[in-house]
Amino acid sequence: MVARARWARCAKQVAALVLRHRLPTIHNLREFAQAGALMSYGVNFAELHRRSATFVDKILKGANPAELPVEQPTRFELLINLNTAKILGLDLPAILLALADEVIE
Repeated sequence: MVARARWARCAKQVAALVLRHRLPTIHNLREFAQAGALMSYGVNFAELHRRSATFVDKILKGANPAELPVEQPTRFELLINLNTAKILGLDLPAILLALADEVIE
């Protein structure tokens, strides 16, 4: 949780900077879009943590870690900050807004 709080603080600083200079930015962590960046597109960390717990459970039940399969993330999320788009004077296509997992208004 400390790392997430640190990222949230960093996200606020970056968002303030890019808004001051009117730069549309896309980041890989949702905290950046929540703080004021235009968009974020990246892995869903809640999903990754759930999958990690599954692996920990298997190992604690005696599975050999070397025999467990390597997995790649399968769930990605797109967040769009519509407030930032309006501040920057951007008109985002409706299809992009429809594809977003979350639109911040």
